[in-house]
Amino acid sequence: MTESTTGLRALRGRRILVAEDEYAIAQEVTSAFTAVGAAVLGPAATLADTLRLAAAGGRIDAAVLDANLRGEMAWPAVEALLARGVPVVLATGYDAAAIPAAHASLPRCEKPVSPAEIARLLGLVMAPPDGDAAGDAPGETSGENAARD
Repeated sequence: MTESTTGLRALRGRRILVAEDEYAIAQEVTSAFTAVGAAVLGPAATLADTLRLAAAGGRIDAAVLDANLRGEMAWPAVEALLARGVPVVLATGYDAAAIPAAHASLPRCEKPVSPAEIARLLGLVMAPPDGDAAGDAPGETSGENAARD
């Protein structure tokens, strides 16, 4: 099994919000994540769509957001997700100096970036699936993930 496949496998059974305004990147990430069994919320191409997904309720295990969504900065969506306790990874063309101090500690990958690298960062910030506590291998669960509070 390749390292990229291993990173992506950590997403199996997870609900990942994807916010990316570049169609080709959004499709590549969505395809890679769904191929390993993740449920993708989105992809959202605008700040408004991202905020709607963030507010819709239901479980979101993690989110990956581009910092700039069609000319609008994604910080209100980042804040809404963090307020819900959703871990956020930034996938952006901006360097670290462009990230506001309030979000400087968020994991960030600079584009171009592979879906496997995004998945690796998501795996680091997400709580382990319920099955991991029972000794399952990372990314492997003995049952469906239970909804979290």
